[in-house]
Amino acid sequence: MRVLGWLILTGATMLLVPASAQRYDPRYPVCLQVWEWGGSSPIYCTFTSWEQCQATASGLSAMCLNNPYWSQARQHGRGDRGRGEAW
Repeated sequence: MRVLGWLILTGATMLLVPASAQRYDPRYPVCLQVWEWGGSSPIYCTFTSWEQCQATASGLSAMCLNNPYWSQARQHGRGDRGRGEAW
């Protein structure tokens, strides 16, 4: 009975405590990963250029990386269709 009580308490605690997930902002191509005391290493995807990220990382225990979720999809216009194709 004691084990069941602990399981219920643990389950309720897990449901009530919010979890924070790492977020990659797809609008920015470059991210900064910072190592902090205690083992956490948050990632900030708020940089538009590699140079901008490196300037921010200078002097910190950090590194710049490419954002794996950066949306690089090119928007096709009406004039793009059929260009270079034989119809």
